[in-house]
Amino acid sequence: MTAAKMTSNRPYLLRAMYEWIADNGMTPYILVDANAPGVRVPRSAIKDGRVVLNVAARAVAQLELGADHVRFMARFAGVSQAVEAPINAVLAIYAQENGQGMMFPAENQTATEQPPAQTDASAATVAPADPAPKKGPHLRVVK
Repeated sequence: MTAAKMTSNRPYLLRAMYEWIADNGMTPYILVDANAPGVRVPRSAIKDGRVVLNVAARAVAQLELGADHVRFMARFAGVSQAVEAPINAVLAIYAQENGQGMMFPAENQTATEQPPAQTDASAATVAPADPAPKKGPHLRVVK
């Protein structure tokens, strides 16, 4: 039996976590890799190559959590601006009030670019893209 190729589950998880956070009366924030291709955010909002965005319904207009992107209008320093990020650039979504949410694994490849199946067990181990030491998963509220 051949394995069926599936699309990324990231947009589905992002929308589900957004609804869960909002349904609990909390403020959903997303953490975005500002250096990823296709990310459009004000440079003044970027810190250490990342940007934290408040995506609560009261903070943004025209929010679109699409299959391949997140888009909305938001005010930065009193000026309304368009914000856009490819779905793969979204690193996490969490509640601002308590930090509960979800971090997403790195997605270096699209669903159609999966590596071929390995037959040699020693070759099946793939080195992580980020050689930095791994710490336990956690979310940090950045104000």
